[in-house]
Amino acid sequence: MELYFLGTGAGMPTRGRNVTSVALNLMPERGTVWLFDAGEGTQHQMLRSPIKPGKLEFIFITHLHGDHLYGLPGLMTSRSYQGGDEPLTVFGPPGVRRFVETAFEVSGAHLDYEVRIREFEEGVVFEDEQFRVTAAKLEHRIDSYGFRVAERDTPGALDSARLAAEGFRPGPDYARLKRGETVTMPDGRTIDGGAYLGPALKGRTVAVFGDTRPCGSELELARGADVLVHEATYMHEKADNAHKYYHTTATQAAALAAEAGVGALILTHLSSRYQDEAVHRLLEEARAIFPRSHVAEDFWSYAIPRRAE
Repeated sequence: MELYFLGTGAGMPTRGRNVTSVALNLMPERGTVWLFDAGEGTQHQMLRSPIKPGKLEFIFITHLHGDHLYGLPGLMTSRSYQGGDEPLTVFGPPGVRRFVETAFEVSGAHLDYEVRIREFEEGVVFEDEQFRVTAAKLEHRIDSYGFRVAERDTPGALDSARLAAEGFRPGPDYARLKRGETVTMPDGRTIDGGAYLGPALKGRTVAVFGDTRPCGSELELARGADVLVHEATYMHEKADNAHKYYHTTATQAAALAAEAGVGALILTHLSSRYQDEAVHRLLEEARAIFPRSHVAEDFWSYAIPRRAE
């Protein structure tokens, strides 16, 4: 489970940073990839990355500004040509359906796979036996959302060596024991599966936010997350600009990370004014408040560790 950054710039692409898109690589967990935002040129960035469009399962759109959205129709169309035949679900604010359907209608595009579009406002937007995804509205010039992706805890490993030592042979009952159930074995003994399990593996939590000013809903989405992905359009010396244009400074993002008790903060969506040494200064500004801060670069990845219960 890792984050892979396809675009880390704000507003418009530069030579060093494309506009926003970040992939959550879940190939080991479910054989798929989830994408958060698809700014212009996202499919081009994928050509230079290990992310394969055919493996996309979900695309989550934080808001409908072009630097987070304009790459979506091209990416979806190219996916057909690149072997993508599994269904694709696009989650986004109201309006995303009209945007996608209009683009396809006007261009006469044809897709060889099923597209599902789910418009949401707030609350749980997806849930299954592995993950729960929650969205909450942030504070931006248009409706913008943050997502909290929570992986469910995984039972610990079954101590098969101990079972074998006690005379139990592998079979269908092992699956029940793995689930922690109580099983009556062929010789009449009844054993509690939970007593043969190692420590549970705590599920990981990732918070990915769209553009926003500091606001109250951020804290609940970010609280206790293993990693928080947050915009840092400006350094703190431009705090007035950040407020005026509904954005966040590196200092403000770091303060949120500290208050929420996250494992790591990744700053992205940097203004084009920040290049080279200025990026280093922006990072130092954040680390002065929250030492476990990082600034994302295009084609950079961050592995999310799994913690024992």
